Amino acid sequence: MEPGDTVFINLHLATMADGYGEQRDGAVRVHDGRIAWVGPRADAPVDGARLVDGGGCWLTPGLIDCHTHIVHAGNRSDEFEARLNGASYEDIARAGGGIMSTVRATRAATEDELLRQSVPRVASLLAEGVTTIEIKSGYGLDLESEARMLRVARRVASELPVSVATTFLGAHALPPEFSGRPDDYIGAVCAMLPQLAAEGLVDAVDAFCERIGFTNAQTERVFDAARQLALPVKLHAEQLSDQRGAELVARYNGLSADHLEHLGAEGVAAMAAAGTVAVLLPGAYYFLRDTTPPPVALLREAGVAMAVATDCNPGTSPLTSILLAMNMACTLWRLTPQEVLAGCTVNAARALGRQVDIGTIEVGKRADFALWDIARPADLSYAMGLNPCRGVVNAGVLRAPVVSWRD
Repeated sequence: MEPGDTVFINLHLATMADGYGEQRDGAVRVHDGRIAWVGPRADAPVDGARLVDGGGCWLTPGLIDCHTHIVHAGNRSDEFEARLNGASYEDIARAGGGIMSTVRATRAATEDELLRQSVPRVASLLAEGVTTIEIKSGYGLDLESEARMLRVARRVASELPVSVATTFLGAHALPPEFSGRPDDYIGAVCAMLPQLAAEGLVDAVDAFCERIGFTNAQTERVFDAARQLALPVKLHAEQLSDQRGAELVARYNGLSADHLEHLGAEGVAAMAAAGTVAVLLPGAYYFLRDTTPPPVALLREAGVAMAVATDCNPGTSPLTSILLAMNMACTLWRLTPQEVLAGCTVNAARALGRQVDIGTIEVGKRADFALWDIARPADLSYAMGLNPCRGVVNAGVLRAPVVSWRD
């Protein structure tokens, strides 16, 4: 132990290293932004350390939102209202709405404007104990605009107290300039990837494999391009139909398959064999009033790790509350409170390929924590609309849970 370390005391631990990993009246010592010791308060090595009193609160790993489209411009509340007044998705698309309305707004926005619009969404997550988020591109659909989105994602990490994992989602939709030429567009996506990777903008590569998205063969081309650059892959899979996307991403040892409402037994088996994480997105299911839940019992029985995320996006999940996503996963799909907390910590870390660094309170990991005024860990997924976060620790530095940009 080193002089100048920080020891957090007078708190209860949910380490998430084994189930909840509960440790009543525990303590954590932090050195140089890393966890140096974890255990009972009575045994804590406090010599030479600064003490931080946790006030009897619970300490969990910092929460991780492992699937978001949080950097974008524009707003689609008009489409939400139109659908509730009887308009169909096709009606909205013919009128110029849908994803292309977000693409137009995002292409027109400067970096500074994209950052300005995105910061309040990020800040909402930080207020609920989130310390790591994934941010996808996919609303630019050309090299310049995709790069701008990814640069803004990097700026989020430099200007706010949060770690950001960036994902290139160029294969999200077919832009109008490639109408009727999806194979040509996939070629353009594959050509973008080396340039974006060379700028250090890409941590992983994603695609939308669906009847209204891209085929398995087109997705494979994107994954092959990612493999050539040693970039991990993940996939929007089986949201609207079973296209066997989960099996495809598992063949590439993908980090995750996300959505999965129409996942079949073969896909579950493939994910289990590959160690691919199932990222469940209850916000989109709720917002679209879907009635086909993901096969949670099959995933559980097969031992597939399940993560939970907001899917924050303007069209199908304008959700900026990780705690509400946790509650939705419990109430809509019958995940347990322990499963959803694991889904926003240890399993979310696996979905980002960062499980060595974050996701549990263990010696050697980054000291990212959230401090909660709760009676037990299950309270985090129990109360709707209540935010009991009392503090957040980013790499050993304690801050208030609510941050203002430029603080």
